[in-house]
Formats: sequence, structure tokens, C-alpha cells
Amino acid sequence: MAILQAWFMDDVPNDPQLPHQRNPNEFVSPDYLAELGVLHWKLNPEKYEDDEDLEKIRADRGYNYMDLLDLCPEKVENYEQKLKNFYTEHIHADEEIRYCLEGSGYFDIRDKDDRWIRIWIKAGDLIILPAGIYHRFTLDTSNYIKLMRLFVGEPVWTAYNRPQEEHPARRNYMVNFGQKIGTPLKAH
Repeated sequence: MAILQAWFMDDVPNDPQLPHQRNPNEFVSPDYLAELGVLHWKLNPEKYEDDEDLEKIRADRGYNYMDLLDLCPEKVENYEQKLKNFYTEHIHADEEIRYCLEGSGYFDIRDKDDRWIRIWIKAGDLIILPAGIYHRFTLDTSNYIKLMRLFVGEPVWTAYNRPQEEHPARRNYMVNFGQKIGTPLKAH
């Protein structure tokens, strides 16, 4: 299985579609992503219409809704504005499930210390971001991605822009994944 590429981002405020790797680069392990609640599978995007592995994931997790999205300047009205909206830091009340069928892009997530981690998804990557995690999305310099969007029940794509510390999904996320490691002991 191919490893998902992820790294801590630099703080340079230029084009968000650039890699934004630190110098030297600080890669993030799949285990660390899993600690943050991020799940990943590598599938064969050429057989997504008849993929037993994808069907098993969908059945196991209850994903009964699916649509496809081509995101590129030629196919999306108000492309620049949509990309800007996707890049605004936000949470969702439900998991965000994306399966990259073609092209590539970046999901940025916040870790337990509020640092940005950039996750580079490419064709074949199925990624799940847990409800309540602060994140954002942008394309890389290829300017193209074809995504399958999966959802449990009726799709609700509502984004709640930061800050959302009192949102039930954020509070639940913090209980399940967001606690800092090495919490000090209470005094007696």
C-alpha cells in the first residue's frame, strides 16, 4: 500500500497551491494522521465503478450517497471564488470523505498543537477527515482534480468557519482526538 504524503507546512503566505514544505521538510507519518482521526486507503481509481474494496468501505461505514466533482477552471463556474471558499479554515458536523479519481490536491488539517499539516492526495487516495477537525482544501499547481464525494444519508456540505470551539462536532472531536498527549496530573 502506498503511503499518503503529508508534511508540516511552512508559514510563507504565498500561493496556497504551492507545496509549502518546510526547509528541511518535516514529513508526517500515517500513524500521526491516524491519531488525529484521519483515515486513508489506496484504491484503484480505474475501476471505481466496480471496486469490491470501495464497496466494502462504503458498506462498513454506511456511505449510501455518492457524486462526482470535476474541479478545474474549465468546468466550475466562479472557480477562483470556490477555491477561495474551500481554502477557508472550517469544520463539518459529519466526516468528510473524498476519493481522488484523477488529478491531485491538498487537504490541510490542524494537529493537536494547532500546526498545519498538508496532505497531498492523488489518484487512488480515499481520505476521511473526522467531523470537527479544522481543515481546508486547495488544488495543487496542476489545477485539476476529479473527486468522488461520499456521505451517510442526505448530503449536507455545510462548512462552519473557525472559530467553532462550542460546535458539538468540534467538542466531540476534541474528546476523541484533540487532547494533547502528556496531560499533567491533577494535584491532590
